[in-house]
Amino acid sequence: MRIVMKFGGTSVENGEKIRHVAELLRQFHMDGNELVAVTSALGGVTDGLLSTAKDVSKNGKVSQVKEFIADLRKKHYDAINVAIDDDNIRSECVEVIDSRVDELEKALIGICYLGELTNRSIDYISSYGERLAAPIVSGSIRSLGTPSKAFTGGEAGIITDSNYGDAKPLEDSYTRVHERLCPLLADHIPVVTGFIAQDKQEIITTLGRGGSDFSASIIGASIDADEIWLWKEVHGILTTDPKIVAEASPIPQISYIEAMELSYFGAKVLHPRTIEPAIRHKIPVRVKNTFEPDFPGTLIVAEQQCREDVVKAVTLINKVALINISGAGMVGTIGTAARVFSALANAGINIIMISQGSSEANMSLVVNEDHLEAAVGAVRSEFTTNVVGDVAYDRDVCVVAVVGAGMDGIPGVAGKVFNSLGKAGINIIMISQGSSQHNISFVISSKQALEAVKTLHSEFELDKQCRGFQ
Repeated sequence: MRIVMKFGGTSVENGEKIRHVAELLRQFHMDGNELVAVTSALGGVTDGLLSTAKDVSKNGKVSQVKEFIADLRKKHYDAINVAIDDDNIRSECVEVIDSRVDELEKALIGICYLGELTNRSIDYISSYGERLAAPIVSGSIRSLGTPSKAFTGGEAGIITDSNYGDAKPLEDSYTRVHERLCPLLADHIPVVTGFIAQDKQEIITTLGRGGSDFSASIIGASIDADEIWLWKEVHGILTTDPKIVAEASPIPQISYIEAMELSYFGAKVLHPRTIEPAIRHKIPVRVKNTFEPDFPGTLIVAEQQCREDVVKAVTLINKVALINISGAGMVGTIGTAARVFSALANAGINIIMISQGSSEANMSLVVNEDHLEAAVGAVRSEFTTNVVGDVAYDRDVCVVAVVGAGMDGIPGVAGKVFNSLGKAGINIIMISQGSSQHNISFVISSKQALEAVKTLHSEFELDKQCRGFQ
């Protein structure tokens, strides 16, 4: 098989775990598989890079940069010493790390003196987490006797637009990646940085936080992979957050559309855009546990399994706010909704949920809590006449979504959802359901959110999902 294997920050947190990853890759390679590894940064490094850059852009403390760089260098030296047991390879790796850390130090000191931090600078600084990790992972593989070569995303061929912080890959990326990586697959394991790429001017860009999964999917589509494996610290995609419901269980198989719904509605296992290239090229995606590799994990495929127990998962979005726009003047007034959406779009506000009654007298929207003030201000500025009478909001809410393909073919799912919540005394503030019926989502008070998730997980017997592994 030809497989792209992506390893998250928990999987490459330190030298011991990098060595484990290298041994895992070597074994799969020896079993006759062609592999590309995609790596995240070592645990905590990206957060440290971003927080340090933000701090020194405000306080200008070169001493803080020096202290951070010393700690960063030591962290990667320690990882090298554990992950690589060949002296020559270790020396080569140290040389690469030293060069890149020196570049990073100069950039951070420059930010101290400039006193500003642009999106382009943030991309450049944050890229160093992966750029320091990839040579160590590749070196560890080589120290085990398997040829390997490290690439940045740009070197591997991923070219994007110049939307720093959330760049989109250009179509010719797929051809470039194929040309650069495929000739190596017979005997090498290429190691590519996740999360980062470059634009046409060869300036570093990033695909957004969590974008390492997206990198893996782009590479998988480029090299005609049989599967894309996302190695995490969990057994796969779970029926809900195990911190809320201890009995949450892995879902054996799920469709692309269901996985995207879960991503959109707060599930943190997948980046929301991760599987777009996989969908286009119909490549199965598997989510597996790095530290229990024999467990099959969750397989994400094109086919939807419509069955009687249609609900696959319950997910929760925190840190949202509800906006209610109302007024008698809205009734029958053409273009009111269009003006609302345009005003929010112009303010850069993403709408998570929408609901409007047939009376047209009010419209309810859910937005990210961080965007609440800007959203309310944008709507109020747009409607200075009598059309909208009131723009009210509520921060003390959460969104709960019940996800499963084929709900439209199974009568009574919505009734079961709301009946169980009613019996539990949970009040529903707003409801949204699309005609495709891949999810039923609703807004409730934050105080009742955890109880709602527990109630629905029990009602649909989601703790039995793991029966698919038996």
